[in-house]
Amino acid sequence: MWRGSEDSGLKHEKLLLAINATKDIEKVLVNAMHSRPRWLRLLMTVDARVEKALSFLRPQALSDHRAVLISLGWPPSLSTSNPEKDNCLYIPNPLILMQGEKKEKYSRSFLALCALQHLQAQRDKRKSDFSKYQKGCELLHSANVDKQVCSYSGLWTIDELVSPIAARIEFHFSKWSDEPKFIFALVYKVTRDFLEGVDNVLQPLIDEARLVGYSAKESWASAMVKMLCQYLEREIFPVLARLEVGSDSNREATSSWLHLVDIMISFDKRMQILASSGNTLPGMFAGFEGFSQSLPVMSIFSDHSNWLQIWAGIELKYAGDKLRSELEDERSWTIHIAKQAGLSDVVSSESFLLSTREDHKAPSIAESVVQLAWAMIERCRSLPSASTRIRFVRSSVTIFLYDFFSHLSQRCQEIESTTSIQEDDMLLRVAGSMNVARYLECVMREWSEDLTFLEMSITEDDLRGRQNMDQYLHNCFFRDEIFYLVKLETDYLMEIVSALLLDFDALCWDYIQNRDQWARQGNKYKDKISDEENTTVSPDFIEALDMLKERMRILKMNLNVKYFLDLWRSVAEGLDHFIFNSIPLSQVKFSSHGVDQFKADMSALLTVFRPFCARTEAFFPCTMDALRLLTMKRKDLDYLLKVLSKGEKNINECLHSRGLFHISAGHVEKILWNIKVEATDK
Repeated sequence: MWRGSEDSGLKHEKLLLAINATKDIEKVLVNAMHSRPRWLRLLMTVDARVEKALSFLRPQALSDHRAVLISLGWPPSLSTSNPEKDNCLYIPNPLILMQGEKKEKYSRSFLALCALQHLQAQRDKRKSDFSKYQKGCELLHSANVDKQVCSYSGLWTIDELVSPIAARIEFHFSKWSDEPKFIFALVYKVTRDFLEGVDNVLQPLIDEARLVGYSAKESWASAMVKMLCQYLEREIFPVLARLEVGSDSNREATSSWLHLVDIMISFDKRMQILASSGNTLPGMFAGFEGFSQSLPVMSIFSDHSNWLQIWAGIELKYAGDKLRSELEDERSWTIHIAKQAGLSDVVSSESFLLSTREDHKAPSIAESVVQLAWAMIERCRSLPSASTRIRFVRSSVTIFLYDFFSHLSQRCQEIESTTSIQEDDMLLRVAGSMNVARYLECVMREWSEDLTFLEMSITEDDLRGRQNMDQYLHNCFFRDEIFYLVKLETDYLMEIVSALLLDFDALCWDYIQNRDQWARQGNKYKDKISDEENTTVSPDFIEALDMLKERMRILKMNLNVKYFLDLWRSVAEGLDHFIFNSIPLSQVKFSSHGVDQFKADMSALLTVFRPFCARTEAFFPCTMDALRLLTMKRKDLDYLLKVLSKGEKNINECLHSRGLFHISAGHVEKILWNIKVEATDK
């Protein structure tokens, strides 16, 4: 190669000759790998010899480059007075001060080292490609998830600038182990003070070396962050981890950990702004191989999953402690309605444009849960990779949400322990819990549409090899949590419906069992007032109607608009089925007075639901068809009986022509035989 006594110019020429010769050999190896795959042993032998030569070439080139830096006066002395302030003393930059022969010597050494690094990168890529070829080109996507972060390798030339600075700067770090903010402030100051000089001097050299996509600013900032990460990994985090997981864990250790993470997040934001300052197209090449993306200090958690778990556990405990006091305070579960709509108002389509907690009528506890969960999400956004963010969210936010879901489910289960919902407090308790569930569901749907969560969802599905079959929640990060809430909402909405129907059944038991009332004859001496006009609601039916009306009023005021729509329609459907089967199909005999009474009672029932819909009759289809059949004229009834007795094929058309769309021919025949002749003589 070359001897140490030779002048630098000759050394440089021989170094370039060696690099060019190795490049030629590398081209031959690449061609042979594709055209002569059977020459594997020969290729490996040649490659081993080249590697042996490079193992001597690389250290020597780095040693010569360090000697050039020392001759320039690098590293400079560091000013540590008031590192937090911007008015601290200016540190002279030897890169800017170098002139003439020194500048030329440094430029030659810089370019040679860049050429050597580029050669090494080509060799590594060729070996990687050959390894994939041997494995049949089977490459898991998970191996490339964090490619830019995990495989980050800065420029050797810039690493050589940072390495001697680290030796000096860590002396000051050791004094501030209890005040990490000074450590970060000093790193930021040194990075900022030398940034302009590094950019002005090194960027032209990087461009001359044809390192497309590399930024001197970002490489410099990343190298300084990497140096800081190494110190934190060695001196700071191990101590905090021992304190947090040890038996002597205390509030002070937890506070120190959270404080350090806050500083790291803030530091990364400031460094990102610093590194990207002056870039006309920031981030345009971020997805391309070779682009020098600045390394965040939060990447320390990518390499230490145990520290990530500790941090997630601390965030989870902190959020749980803050929420615990609100969970136990019933005022947090109180539904506050800013404007109570009148019961007579028909629900409009605008009511479904829900966006805020108040729109969903959710208690304040819902907002607390959302804010605490979102605070954890915001803090993990600084993590550099999707897989790391997934691990953090699943270890903190997801557990936090499910803990709250469990508490929510316990509150709703109270309705299962009783067959009555006569107590307003219990009804409001369940309604408030369900409103919370609905609000959280909507919030998580919105979160899942964020680009960060879309990326995390795709990554998580790929890592698990999961194919989502639910297109409605395709690529939804919180799909499992949403499914859980939807099931909870559906189950307990049906519990309320069931409880209402059971209460209604119990209160009108006597009304249903009194079958004689439908066959009773009206007053024969009323000449001017018909039975229909004179009929009032059955006394045994009034209590059930009053209960239903009061329950509906309370639920309309306190239940989410969507829930209430589903609820009253389900209740109407249940009542229609109950009344139709309990009265018209129960083989009771109907007199004309009984028909009028049944009509008056059903009219009163429809009145309860009239505020929610303009055509309430449409939600009682079977009962309304039965009433329509009972009030038909005698000739129409006789015709229907004739058609039914003959079993004609057009029976359905016959029923439809008389407005009977929802009851079968068997139902019609059963009801007809129970109509007393005098009830239908018109």
